[in-house]
Amino acid sequence: MLAEGRRPVRTGAPARRLPGVALRNDLAMDDVPELAVRAEFAGVVVAIAHGADERVGAGMPLVVLEAMKMEHEVLAEADGVVRRVAVAVGDAVQEGQLLMLLAPRASAGSDGAQAPELDPSTGDSPGERSDLAAVRERHEIGLDGARPDAVARRRERGQRTARENLADLLDEGSFVEYGPLLFAAQEQRRSREELIARTPADGLVAGVGDIEGRPCVAMSYDYTVLAGTQGMRNHLKKDRLFDVAERRRLPVVLFAEGGGGRPGDVDMPIVAGLDCRAFALFAGLSGLVPLVGIASGYCFAGNAALLGCCDVVIATEDSSIGMGGPAMIEGGGLGVYAPGDVGPIDMQYGNGVVDLRVADEREAVAAARRYLSYFGGAVEPGAVADQDVLRRLIPQERKRVYDVRRVAEALFDEGSVLELRGGFAPGMLTALARLDGRPLGVVANDPRHLGGAIDADGADKSARFVALCDAFELPVLFLCDTPGFMVGPAAEQTASVRHFARMFLTGANVSVPTGTIVLRKGYGLGAQAMAGGGFKAPLFTVAWPTSEFGAMGLEGAVRLGMRRELEAIEDPQERQRIFEQTVAAAYERGRGLNMAAYGEIDDVIDPADSRRWIATLFDEGSGEWWRRPGKKRPHLDAW
Repeated sequence: MLAEGRRPVRTGAPARRLPGVALRNDLAMDDVPELAVRAEFAGVVVAIAHGADERVGAGMPLVVLEAMKMEHEVLAEADGVVRRVAVAVGDAVQEGQLLMLLAPRASAGSDGAQAPELDPSTGDSPGERSDLAAVRERHEIGLDGARPDAVARRRERGQRTARENLADLLDEGSFVEYGPLLFAAQEQRRSREELIARTPADGLVAGVGDIEGRPCVAMSYDYTVLAGTQGMRNHLKKDRLFDVAERRRLPVVLFAEGGGGRPGDVDMPIVAGLDCRAFALFAGLSGLVPLVGIASGYCFAGNAALLGCCDVVIATEDSSIGMGGPAMIEGGGLGVYAPGDVGPIDMQYGNGVVDLRVADEREAVAAARRYLSYFGGAVEPGAVADQDVLRRLIPQERKRVYDVRRVAEALFDEGSVLELRGGFAPGMLTALARLDGRPLGVVANDPRHLGGAIDADGADKSARFVALCDAFELPVLFLCDTPGFMVGPAAEQTASVRHFARMFLTGANVSVPTGTIVLRKGYGLGAQAMAGGGFKAPLFTVAWPTSEFGAMGLEGAVRLGMRRELEAIEDPQERQRIFEQTVAAAYERGRGLNMAAYGEIDDVIDPADSRRWIATLFDEGSGEWWRRPGKKRPHLDAW
C-alpha cells in the first residue's frame, strides 16, 4: 500500500496505461477470467497501492515502478478486484513480468471502489497541490494586500505603490513579472523569513507588459522596501530585463524613486561593487529603444543616474532629484540638507533636467503613455482645426509678438502637441505632434523671449531634440522666427560658440526628412540653423506672407553697412529719417516674395496650405524605428 499522504511522482506527462493489461483465460481462478498486469519496462517496485481482494476502479494506480530515477504509475484499465499481487516493494522486475492479477467486475464503482477524478490536462487529483500552494503563498507575500503597513505609509505621503503605478501604466492583465521571489541579500544579518516578508522582489518590481497593445519593459523601485535602494539582486534583475529589452527591441519605462546604492547587502562578497553592469547596460540601450524615466518623491545617486540616461524625464511636484542624497552630501562635508531641498522640481524643471512636469504619479503615468504613443507609428487621424485661423495668428505689425504655441496647436492634429522641456530655454519650443495621425518633431522659435534669438540653452535644447527624432525615425519640422544667434560679451560667457555649433552639427548629420516654414524672421546663422544648416538642406523651405529675410537683422545691417554715411549727417532728425528709409528698403528687398523670386526659398505660401507641405515629410516607414537592424546613432546625448 502507498504510505499515507504519499503522492506518486509523475514524469510531467499523463501516467502511462500499460498495454500489458489484458484478459488472460489461462490464468483463471475459479473459472473467472482474470486480467494480467505486466511491466512495460524494467524497473524496481517502489509502491503497491492495493492488496488482494481490494476493489479498484479504472484509472486507479496499482503499482509504482522506478526506472532511471523516475517513478511511473501503472494504472488499472478496467474495474476489478485484486486477486493476487505477484511482486513486493523492492523487487527488480523485467519487461513483461507479471505484477498483479485482477478479476474484472462490471462496475467496481457500484461496490464502493471509485477511480479518482483526475485533471485531464495534468493527470493530478482535484484540489490544489501542496507545491502549487507554496508557490502561490510566496507570490502573495509581496503583493500590496499582504503589506497593509507599507501601503499605509505610501498613502500618508500621497503616493501610490510600485505595483499600483505599473498596473496603471500597463494594459490590464498584460504584466509578466520577472524575479518576484527575490529578497535582499542580507541573510547574514536577518532571517530568511523576515527578508521574504519585508524585502519582496528585493525592492524592484519589474517585467514585461503592454501599453496600448505594444510590449515594453516596465520597472519600478519600491520605496517601501529599504527606501527603494539598489540592491545586489535587483541590480541583476535590471540586467536581465535590459537584455530582454535589447533582444526584443522594447521601450523601457523606469520609475526611479529611491535612495541609490544599498550598503547593507552583506551576503555578496564585494568590496565596492563598482563592477555592477546595470548602468552600462542601460546606457547601452540609448538610441536603440525609447527610454522613459519617472521621478516621484526622492530620487538620488544611482537611481538618479539611471533617470538621467533616459530620453525623457517625467517628474512630479513632490520630487527631489540629485546625484547625491542628504547622507552623501553631509558625508562629503558639504552641509546638512533635507531631502526635499536637494533638487526640488522648480530647480530641475528650470534647468532642463525634467522634460515633463506633472502634478502626481497618476499624471506621470498618463504622460509616459502619451509620450510613448509617438514612438509607436501612425494612429487614426485626429480632428483638425480650421486652417484659416493660421492666416491671422502672426500680426501684420512686424515687431508685435505672438505665441508660437498657438500656431503649433492650430497646425497639427487637435490635442496632439506634447511640449518637452518647457521649463528650460523658453526661446525654443520643442514638441512632439501628429499630422493626420503620423508623428513628427517640431522645433520653433518663440519671439516672446529675446525676440526669438537663439541663446546657448536654446541651441542645446534644439540639437538634442532633433537627435531624439533622428534616433527614432521621426521627421522634423522647423518653425523659424529668429533674428539670429544671441551675441555680445554676456552671451559669449555661456560658451555660445560651441553650443551654437551643436545645431549645425546635428542638423547636418540627420537622415530623417526635415522641412522649414519661416513664419516671420529668418536672419543670419540662426535662421540657417533652423533649417539644418541652410535653406537648401531641408526637403523644403517655404515662408508665410509675414516672412522677412536677411544676412543679419535689418536695423543692425543698416547701422553697420551705412555707418560712415549716417555719421556724416549732422541733423539727428535727418539721420533718423535716412536710417528708417534704408531699413524700409532693406525690408522690401528681404520680403519672402523677393526671396522666392530669387530661388533662395521654395515658395511663399498661404498659411492654410502648410499641412500639405508638411505631409511630404512622411515616408512609408516614418517612425517605425523598430524595423531597422540596429542603432542609427551611438547614443542619445543626455543633454
